[in-house]
Amino acid sequence: MRGLYILGGGIALAGATPAAAQVRPLLDPPASAEAARAGVEVYLLNEGAAAQPARGPDEIETIARDGTKLRLIAAPDEPQSVAAGGFARVRYRLAASFPVALAAATPPPAAPGAAPATQETAALGSNGRSSAFLDRFHPYAPIYGVIGAKSSGAKLQVSFDVRLLGEDDGPRLDFAYTQTIFWALNRRSGPIRTEIFSPQVFFDVPIGPALTIGGGYAHDSNGGGVTNSIDVNRFFLRASKTFDLGTRWKVTVTPQAWGYFGYRGLAPDIDRYWGYTSLGLALEQREGWKAAVTARGNPGTGKGSAEAFLSYPLASIDDRLPHLYLFGQVFTGYGESLIDYARRDNHARFGIAFTR
Repeated sequence: MRGLYILGGGIALAGATPAAAQVRPLLDPPASAEAARAGVEVYLLNEGAAAQPARGPDEIETIARDGTKLRLIAAPDEPQSVAAGGFARVRYRLAASFPVALAAATPPPAAPGAAPATQETAALGSNGRSSAFLDRFHPYAPIYGVIGAKSSGAKLQVSFDVRLLGEDDGPRLDFAYTQTIFWALNRRSGPIRTEIFSPQVFFDVPIGPALTIGGGYAHDSNGGGVTNSIDVNRFFLRASKTFDLGTRWKVTVTPQAWGYFGYRGLAPDIDRYWGYTSLGLALEQREGWKAAVTARGNPGTGKGSAEAFLSYPLASIDDRLPHLYLFGQVFTGYGESLIDYARRDNHARFGIAFTR
């Protein structure tokens, strides 16, 4: 770590390490922890006589304007250098594992010697009042609803990830759940044709701000009974690496490998179609376009599939629009749904996404 800075009111209060002494970070503290979740802009001032790498400290501690103490982590989207006497603007993200107040309210004074604790977020609805420590919850697979022509029907997906143990910026044990619904709107009664239930438990280890490796257990099921069940159990290993392309663009590469075990119900040969590996590629512009494709298959049988997503935030069209995404989904190959794992399909659907 290059050094820990504590900033307040836009003034650095702690000194730099020698290697970074000529580049000084400044920021305008965000209004609250909630405001910081969208990212915090930090200005790096080069006070030297020569160009310097535009790298601030790995971590910054500051105090939001509502009195909440925050820890910010450098995001891998920095420009290459800062000209002598110039400045560069970089972006930091909130370390959700740091004790912060999720509500925009000044925290009460802590008792002497007491450690600060993450506060609950509470909501009151017609079903009553509910609370949660929302810093543990994250998006996982995209949450979307899309519709296509004829037999493509509608496809709905919900997904979330919850941290069980560890910290967001360190080794952690997570549970994720994804449910995918295929809705046959082309049929007269509009039935739900099939579903996929996909819980996972996995361990992730961040190697740096742009690389995470992990592994765990994944289960996929159609929720069928004794006579029509398809259940796929796998252990997997994967990694995800992000490369900064500049001007707000990034590309992320996600290879994954897995092995099967256990009874598979009506799909004993699903490995012939799903294979044992996949590769994901995503090209993303912050607050702009994102294109992602994941391919998997079995080279020995020549069977596989590819699924692609294309999305764009509505708020980037007009900031009065809701914070949702225009979303397109395309699938070609085998196994979009478990009951059709041995049938080749081609589908294109369009709709709205909540996460991407």
